[in-house]
Order: sequence, then structure tokens, then C-alpha cells
Amino acid sequence: MPAKSYRREWIGFTVMSLGLFMAILDIQIVATALPRIAQSLHTPLDELSWVQTAYLITEVIAIAMFGRLARAMSTRWLFASASFGFAAMSLGCALSHDFVSLIVWRTLQGYAAGTMIPTVFAAGYKMFPKPLHPRAILLAGVVAMLAPSVGPVLGGYITQKLAWNWLFIINVPIGLAVAAIVIALVRVDQADRSAWRTVDIFGFAALTVCLGCLETLLKVAPEDRWVASRDYILMALMIAGGYVFVRRCVLRREPLVDLSPLRQVGFATACVYNFVLGVGLFSSLYLLPLFLGYVRFHSPLEIGIIMTVMGVSQLAAAPLATIADRRLPAQWVVFIGFALFGAGAFANAFQTPRTDFGDLLWPQILRGAALLFCILPITNVALDELPLEQLSNASGLLNLLRNVGGAVGIGLVDTIVNVRPGAIAKHLVDQLVLGNAQAAAFVGIPVDLLRGVDVAHADPGDVTFVTPIIARAAATVAFNEAWVLIGSFMLVSLLLVPYLRRPSAVAGRVPEPVLERLTHEVPAAVP
Repeated sequence: MPAKSYRREWIGFTVMSLGLFMAILDIQIVATALPRIAQSLHTPLDELSWVQTAYLITEVIAIAMFGRLARAMSTRWLFASASFGFAAMSLGCALSHDFVSLIVWRTLQGYAAGTMIPTVFAAGYKMFPKPLHPRAILLAGVVAMLAPSVGPVLGGYITQKLAWNWLFIINVPIGLAVAAIVIALVRVDQADRSAWRTVDIFGFAALTVCLGCLETLLKVAPEDRWVASRDYILMALMIAGGYVFVRRCVLRREPLVDLSPLRQVGFATACVYNFVLGVGLFSSLYLLPLFLGYVRFHSPLEIGIIMTVMGVSQLAAAPLATIADRRLPAQWVVFIGFALFGAGAFANAFQTPRTDFGDLLWPQILRGAALLFCILPITNVALDELPLEQLSNASGLLNLLRNVGGAVGIGLVDTIVNVRPGAIAKHLVDQLVLGNAQAAAFVGIPVDLLRGVDVAHADPGDVTFVTPIIARAAATVAFNEAWVLIGSFMLVSLLLVPYLRRPSAVAGRVPEPVLERLTHEVPAAVP
């Protein structure tokens, strides 16, 4: 009897991987267009982070719901529905004529993406026999890791040559085609309608309230200096939502998210590291295009070319990271990864208003090369010894915390970038009036231009000339402070390295191949 070729399954899985690529690409591809989106929709800088955080927050909620939805709808119909929804929400984003409508559609788009990503990697294990698992996961993993490499350039090219709306329009035919082919070819499992009865609607609502209030709080509280009544209301709702969610997860027989793996020190530490990695990864992807667009006035394509360095260095370092993961203790590998990423962040903290590609090259190389050194040991320690039936829940919890870290990180650096420039500009003006040569060199003006000048009665022409220059210099210092915050998160987390250890080894267990272990929690391996 001839061996089964699995041709139909390979075609279906390859198409699902294309959908995965589309969902992951959407964070990268939009990043380079943020300055152009702000200009087109007349959006102030302090509101722009909603474009990314709205996507991340709803991805988190979708990941929490993934296990129940997969059982209730089947892999085939869940992925097809998510792909169709992603296409529809992308069209909504493209047709948005104001910032509020863009954020509404972006929020719904993130939910569809958060459903698609874990579905692909679960399907890789369900569609093929065990000997073919590494090949399937390798295909999905390579496609997923390709997104950070091509995303910035592709996003910059489309934005510059067409318009930012086309970043979303290109998703529509791809998403519809993927949905149709998956419906036609993919047969993985059967829907269990009874699973709908086990969905914890109250827990889902509590998680939504908690995360929504957290992100809103991070946006509005800095403007109020954290003392306005709305800040206290948001904080109370966030705490209440979080408490209800955790309590229901602990007490219910079939919780929305099973929190019991957090009782293991190694798993809990890996979750903390994934949260910190989310802070560093997503906030750095948010900061760099803003600096290049607002301080350096680069076009979207130029921003994309500069940002490609990080994705390429990640791919280049992958073989070395894999070897290190096989041969070194997890604590050593994670120390190398987080130290490198922290060093890359601190290296960015010395920017001047004239910093450009050459000065940003090595910081990006350090951060890109560090990523898999961070991801592999975290994933292995967290999931390597868990029973198969616990993997989906544990990987969802691990990835949930990474996305929450990303949203928190973007909120924190966004606060610095928008709140600090006013005070920094005032300090720079004071130093320029005093004739501080170092301040004049940093700003980029002659030291005598404002020396001894009464700013209130200065020549209007000089004021008009120097104001935007000082504003860019002040923004640069604020960006540098944000990079220091990112680097501090990464380096302080190294104190937890001794606690990143697996539970006692299971007797007679043969370790899984690195690629298979990695992709048990593939979303965390995909920036």
C-alpha cells in the first residue's frame, strides 16, 4: 500500500502559513507608516500609539479565547472565519477617514489576527503525523520570521509609492483567498458545539475591561499627572476587572485561562521574561520609526530600509542561537539575549538630532541578534516538560503576557515622548542663554545665537528660526530617555536568571527537537 503523500494537507497548511504571515506582518508594515498616518488623519503624536496598542490588546483577548473557539468551531472554520474577518477589518481600516474609526477597525483586526496566529501552529501538529511535524513547523516558522525582515521595507514602499491605506487594502484579496482555500482543503478536526457552553463570558468581559482600562490609563494619566478623578476610576476598574478575571480562572473547572502553571517557579519566571521581552520588542518597534519620521524627516521607504537591519540580523543570528540553546544552560542563553537587547537599547540612548542609518546600525544589530537568544530559552523552560494536553493553555498564557508587556511598554515610552519634551526644551533654552557650548552643539546652532539673550524680547526672526530646531532636539532627548527605560527593563530582569529553571526532569524523556519545542509557543517567537 503506497504511503500517503499529504499533498492536500501541505497545500492547505502552506496557505494557512500565508495567512499567518499576513497577520504578523501587519504590526511591522504599519510601523513605518505611523508618521504618514498621523499627517493624513491630522492626529497628534500623543494619540498615535493607539494604532499599535489597540491591535496588541485585542490580540491578547483573542489568544485567551483561542482554545475554546478552536474546540467549538473546529480548526478549519475558526481559521477561515478569522481570515475573512481580518480581510473585512482591513478594508474598514483602509476606508477610515478619521482616527477614531481607524482605531475601531484596528481593534477588530487585532482580534482576528490573534485568532489566526496560534491556530496555524496547532494545525501543524494536528494535520500531519509526528515524523512530519518538524517539516511543518519549519515551514510556518520560516514564513513567520520572514515578516520582520520584509515588513518595514514593504510598508515603507507601499506608503510612499501609493498611500498608507494600501497597507490594509492588500490584505483584502489575500485574506479572502486564504479563507476560501482553507474551507476547501483543510480537514483537521470536528466542531464540538458543547464547547460554547464552557466559554466564560464573565471572565472574558473582565479581561477586556482590565486590559482596556490599563491601556487607557497609560494614555490619559500622564496628562493629568495621575491625580484626576478619571485616573482613579480607570485604575479601580482595571483592578476590579483583573481581580474578577483571576478569581474566575482559579475557581472555575474550565477557566478561560488556566493559571495553574504559574505555580511552577520556572514557568512563572519565563512569563515575567516574556512580559519584559514584550516591553522591549514592541516599544522599540514603535520608537524608532517615530524618531526617524519626526526628528529626521525620513520618508516611509527610508524608514523601512533602516528598520530592516533588525529583521535581517535576527535571521542571521538564528543558527547561532539554536546552537547555543542546544549546548548551553537556559540561564546562560537568556542572560546573553537580554544583555544584548539591553545593550542595543542603551546604545540608542546617545542619539542626536543628526543620528541616522550609520549610528543606528549596531544598536539594531544587537537587538535583532538578541531576539532568539531571548525567545528560545524562555519557551523551552516554560513548555518543555509540560504534558501535551497543557501546551495550548500554557503557550497561550505565555504569549498573552508578552503582548500585555508590549502594550504596557508602548504606553510607557509614549508617555515619555509626549510629556517630557516641554521641560527638556525649557532646560535647553536656559543652557543656550547661558552660552553652554555643549548644548549648542547638541541642538545644532551657533553658541552665540542665544547667549545672553532675553528670550521674551528676542528677535522674532531668530525665534522663528530656532524654535523647531530646539523642539527636535528636545524630542531627541525624550527618545533617548525612553531607550534608557527599555534598556533598564532588560538589564534589571537579569536578576531573575537563577530562577529560570525547568522542573525536575521526567525520567526517560527524550528532549524534543529545538524547532518543535520552539514552535509550541510560536507567537512568542515572532516579533
